[in-house]
Amino acid sequence: MHEHSTVQIKPVQIGTKGIFIAMAILISWVALLAFLLTYTIQWDDPLVYVFVLAQTHLFTGVFITTHDSIHGLVAPDFPRINRWIGRFSAIFFAYNNYDTLYKNHHLHHKHPASSEDPDYHSGNPGLLAWWYSFLLEYITVWQVLAMASTFTVLYIWFPVENLIMFWVVPAWLSTIQLFIFGTYLPHRGDHSQPPHYARSQGLNHILAFFSCYFFGYHYEHHAYPYLPWWKLAKAREQTAARSR
Repeated sequence: MHEHSTVQIKPVQIGTKGIFIAMAILISWVALLAFLLTYTIQWDDPLVYVFVLAQTHLFTGVFITTHDSIHGLVAPDFPRINRWIGRFSAIFFAYNNYDTLYKNHHLHHKHPASSEDPDYHSGNPGLLAWWYSFLLEYITVWQVLAMASTFTVLYIWFPVENLIMFWVVPAWLSTIQLFIFGTYLPHRGDHSQPPHYARSQGLNHILAFFSCYFFGYHYEHHAYPYLPWWKLAKAREQTAARSR
């Protein structure tokens, strides 16, 4: 018997809390970016690298907001608001197409770790090969052109080193972070957790939050997709308790 098989976790009442959490992430990301684009960079200043990590973490939160919108969890009582918050956060995250993400992510949940899963790489490849195929699945020419155009426009007003350090670098680091903790580690290799074929990282909420907003608790996300990211920690506690 699998360690999670007997756990039953009921849906939660989200109300407007999801909207406030989503807006807090989006506003924090925009506000910090606005500040950092005019920040005087000195390469021996440790705050520069702290800010890069902070902006990377918030950038990841922007995508997690899109993800929760795809599941209808940002504003379940207000579907239109839920959808528009998801669309805007998808655009903020390197001009992603919300409709494409929506279709692919639901396929991922319906057919995890199979040839019909757009996020899965068959043949048990290494991290880099899988990440490359993952990028090819989602990055489009239009995205690249939109990012390049935005960079060119912002370059009129802001120093190029600020744009690279606090916008471009966090965007790439966030993409890597999401892939490693949200796709590669949970779904790689041979594992036996049907029907979701996903594993969770060890029970450590601090590590889980800063690594990927609790999405390292990936079995719980697949088993209970009606839980927003901020409820996955509690779900992981319950499944861990049942496995003892």
